[in-house]
Amino acid sequence: MRNSTLSRETLETDIEVNLVIDGSGKTSIKTGIGFFDHMLNSLCRFAYFDLELIASGDLKIDQHHTIEDCGIVLGQALKGALGNKAGIERIGDCLFPMDEALIQVAIDISNRGYLGWKVACPDGMVGDFPVELAEEFFRALALNAGITLHISQLDGKNRHHILEAVFKAVGRALGLAVRENTRNEGILSTKGIL
Repeated sequence: MRNSTLSRETLETDIEVNLVIDGSGKTSIKTGIGFFDHMLNSLCRFAYFDLELIASGDLKIDQHHTIEDCGIVLGQALKGALGNKAGIERIGDCLFPMDEALIQVAIDISNRGYLGWKVACPDGMVGDFPVELAEEFFRALALNAGITLHISQLDGKNRHHILEAVFKAVGRALGLAVRENTRNEGILSTKGIL
């Protein structure tokens, strides 16, 4: 079973993660930020990841440190659970509609962390989640997991719909990219290494 357990404690946050890639989408998530918990749950359900994540952060200041640091730890856990990445599909993509919102995501588990973010979500809050922190979360996730991640908004105006479609689309694309392929015994790379 591909899994990883990590903890990270700083002066700003204390985060514990247990990630199972070959799961069924079961989660237990407590970050103190309700909408963020909902989004992480959505990502995991569409990726079929099991995730236990407990985070305590300096929410009295704002949500930034907690959200970004969850991206760091989750990215590191994903990288650890994938090991040398032998036998995985490596590439995943998704075109995800949610009402008027339409999001396109493409992922390459390349060992080269990069975020392409073309999401024009209206500024503001969705519940207790500042919209601009979605980009910070996905940048931290991509850089720490070593994945190339492109997220593009093709349509949409409702903040909730746009962000939920983003998290679900990333989950779907990640689930496809980490899927094991029995025809691929080694690393899917012309270099032979990632």
